[in-house]
Amino acid sequence: MSSLNYRHLYYFWVVAKEGGFARAAERLDMAVQTISAQVKALEQSLGHQLIKASGRSLALTEAGQAALARAEEIFRLGQSLHDEVRQAASGPALRLAVGLSDGISKLAAHALLAPLLDTPALRLICHEGEVEQLLAELAMHQLDLVLAGQPSPPNPNLRLSSDRLLGAPVDWYGPTELVRKAGTDRHPERFPDCLADLPVLLPTGHSALRATLERWFDQRGLVPRVVGEFEDSALMAVFAARGLGVFPVSRLGADDLALMRGLRRLGSCEDVREEIHAIRSRRGLHHPLVQRLMASASA
Repeated sequence: MSSLNYRHLYYFWVVAKEGGFARAAERLDMAVQTISAQVKALEQSLGHQLIKASGRSLALTEAGQAALARAEEIFRLGQSLHDEVRQAASGPALRLAVGLSDGISKLAAHALLAPLLDTPALRLICHEGEVEQLLAELAMHQLDLVLAGQPSPPNPNLRLSSDRLLGAPVDWYGPTELVRKAGTDRHPERFPDCLADLPVLLPTGHSALRATLERWFDQRGLVPRVVGEFEDSALMAVFAARGLGVFPVSRLGADDLALMRGLRRLGSCEDVREEIHAIRSRRGLHHPLVQRLMASASA
């Protein structure tokens, strides 16, 4: 059997994707007759008809469908080859796969990862999900590190270790109009009682911070009017900036709020702290970027 002509296969692939010879010719800027001849040559090489007439259009035969499926795989691999060669030519990438649990502040997570972002050839991959799912991926070495609001639960089968990275105080921010209404810039003592009169945004129940805030409200006899709940602190900040309400944020992530216009600090609750724990597998203990993150957080 003669060797496969990949140019012929490519023309067939374009015809199949475009749904006809005329569209394929327009896409390739070639004559219809030329493309038709190339596909005929492929059919002769394979010994099977790949395309048949179906009314005024064309349809793939069963052999054509099998050929198209394999062509999709071949050209996808071809694109991967280009990408891998380009990456190899530019130097090896340093990959870091991080799992971010649903419950932690994404603004705080960004601040923790910020010291790594200047790493040459960094390839940062962030997955978000439930803690249990992320820990399973960590145990299977699909992730190098998980950032969560609580330590890893005891499980000798997973062989994971946890370190508390930080416990940052929580500040409250809101749109300028609501902060002015509360008057805490002139009368700081109005905080936190002013929260009872303002629309409040909170993290969802996935977050360990939510439970801490609920206890804090109870201790002060506050019944906030909750108008929104968010898993993502950055998304919560966006809605707050649009005027929806005031919200709590870890002081570690508060620096990123400067990137959003229209947000002002309402007050601070020093006795409420958001904790973030780094959970690692044994392999993650030796990852250079994980070690760098741990050192930066403890500095």
